[in-house]
Amino acid sequence: MERDEKKGEEQPVEVIFAGLEDVLAKLEQEDVSLEKSFALYHQGMEMLRLCSEKIDAVEKQMLVLDESGEKHEF
Repeated sequence: MERDEKKGEEQPVEVIFAGLEDVLAKLEQEDVSLEKSFALYHQGMEMLRLCSEKIDAVEKQMLVLDESGEKHEF
């Protein structure tokens, strides 16, 4: 699974969100087993964790220009 986690870290947030939508669609199917539901749930939670980490990293990099045009961290 370590390889999958690294792969997820390289993917843009939009791609991870699209994968999350696929997971949700599979969970909504009537014939999904309990075991498969748990696996999909864990997969979705991991995707959400990756998205959160990526968004946090971007927020930390954001800069704001003040009135004099100087850059400051957000």
